Amino acid sequence: MEETRDVTVGVLALQGDFDAHLQMIRKLGLHAKEVRSQRDLEEVDALILPGGESTTIGKLLARTGLDVAIRDRGQAGMPIYGTCAGMILLAHTIEGRPEQPTLDLMDIAVARNAFGRQIESFEADIPFDFGAEVVPIRAVFIRAPYVTKVGPDVRILSKFQDKIVAVRQGNLLATAFHPELTDNLRLHALVAEMARNYRASRG
Repeated sequence: MEETRDVTVGVLALQGDFDAHLQMIRKLGLHAKEVRSQRDLEEVDALILPGGESTTIGKLLARTGLDVAIRDRGQAGMPIYGTCAGMILLAHTIEGRPEQPTLDLMDIAVARNAFGRQIESFEADIPFDFGAEVVPIRAVFIRAPYVTKVGPDVRILSKFQDKIVAVRQGNLLATAFHPELTDNLRLHALVAEMARNYRASRG
């Protein structure tokens, strides 16, 4: 873990289940930082957008100016990982919700609450493409979205019931499910690897 200790992974801490992500990052031996301001954002090598209420988070981002700051950092190459509501925030388009603002960083369209209401939340083992191998991981779906359209530069990493639930586009990663609610650290380790590569690229 020593090689990763100088990498700081931030978690947007305006609303939602950010604390669970912070705990996962710390289990990897990384420095975890709650991001609530533009100054906080400047101190991180990667950012996780947690689950929660995407409309509320979007309004808070606009109020703090973090929407523009995160968009700028993402376009400049900083790794960003969005889970559930975070996936919605990263999307270019939200099906049936053209008025809802997003960060518009990933060339994807998503459908909100596509797997049903909170009472219909569930867990499943799904295949996930980590690049070198495809392995099954436990996925927790809570009022989860899914991806309905992808652009040419978007790589599909996982599907469940023929619906796209994980994608990557360069430095941007998004899942419809919540890995932070399991004991599997692989996705957070992937974010750590992306953060190390980003830091190395900046010298």
